[in-house]
Amino acid sequence: MPVSLDPDAAAVLNAFREAGRPPYETLSPVEARQMYLAGRVVTNPEPPELASVDALAIPGRAGSIPARVYRPLTLREANGLSPCLVFFHGGGWVIGNLDSHDVVCRTLAHEGQLIVISVDYRLAPEHRFPAAVEDAIAATEWISNNAGSLGIDAAGLFVGGDSAGGNLAAVVAINAREAGPKVAGQVLIYPATDFSMSHPSHSEPETSALLTHSVIRWFRDHYLNGADGIGDWRASPARTQNLSGLPPAFVLTAGADPLRDEGDEFAVRLGNAGVPVTYRTYPGQFHGFITMGKLLPKAGEAMREIGNWLKATH
Repeated sequence: MPVSLDPDAAAVLNAFREAGRPPYETLSPVEARQMYLAGRVVTNPEPPELASVDALAIPGRAGSIPARVYRPLTLREANGLSPCLVFFHGGGWVIGNLDSHDVVCRTLAHEGQLIVISVDYRLAPEHRFPAAVEDAIAATEWISNNAGSLGIDAAGLFVGGDSAGGNLAAVVAINAREAGPKVAGQVLIYPATDFSMSHPSHSEPETSALLTHSVIRWFRDHYLNGADGIGDWRASPARTQNLSGLPPAFVLTAGADPLRDEGDEFAVRLGNAGVPVTYRTYPGQFHGFITMGKLLPKAGEAMREIGNWLKATH
């Protein structure tokens, strides 16, 4: 069935096309990062006021991992400790940083009434797979081990992210099932789960909107070390045969998104494995819409849904 864009999403897509933005795959990674960050100024809504935003340095295998700690004005606390969402930004493992998702993290902290720690993992191609995975796992473990000093309830530790960040959150949750720490829940926002790129939504012309099929290949080729990485569950968490015993999941997909079907399938498999799953799809939206709250009302709706789920889950 052809995908029909929501009128607001269609207007945004037309504006981007009329502006003549070059496709990411025609740029160097450095140029793509600059264009991606500049776009946030146009699309981000006004962020909510928070109690504090602080820099944090987390020890990692290859050196210090930059992070940012967000504390909302209204913070759910028990005995001085609060739940926490460890957040991994999107951007195909090549672009994006703490600043590109600053408003997203401020909004999640506000809506979920919890601490959010955004992790600035290493990017490809300077640091190829599995560098981002190593940083995501190391950061989550360190935050759990130092929860008390951060004012965090270790039993209320969530992981989450959008796109590539959703991929990393899923991988961290799977890894934690065997190695720890305990994860209370996972927020997977239009996650990339399978590098085979074989699901039907990858071949539908209507889904090749902002995240085009060619730019996904560009991301993949910068991130992975050749075809061998495609089948590694740390790159393609959908390759994990057994999904039982994983933490509750909130999975969000967008209709006009090449990643739609793999996110949907992953949610179904989690549910079939006995994992509590809340699945939400936004049929008229394209990939990346949650960062565009200034232009897309549905972005705010999605953020409120995630916040409500976080509050209900812990």
